[in-house]
Amino acid sequence: MTDRDIRRASLAELKAMKETGQLNSNRNAPEGEDLGPEFWSKAELVSPDKRSVHLKIDRDVFDFFYDDAKGKGHLTKMQNVLRAYVEARKTSGSR
Repeated sequence: MTDRDIRRASLAELKAMKETGQLNSNRNAPEGEDLGPEFWSKAELVSPDKRSVHLKIDRDVFDFFYDDAKGKGHLTKMQNVLRAYVEARKTSGSR
């Protein structure tokens, strides 16, 4: 997806696009199964223990991960490298 694929739209614009068939959706997609009240009565909301951050990194570092992941999953790869670093430091006892 590129920046030119992304545009802002109001709720009214989205509704109008839906009515005219301009939104990309498959009208023939099968309905999901009804999970029923028993499922929902036992369901738990679990929030991931994550923190969203704004991070400035060098372009070549970003490009390395982006290219390595072929554009998809590059942030997860960065997270995995950071996780490995944290675990290595914990194991060695140095912080």
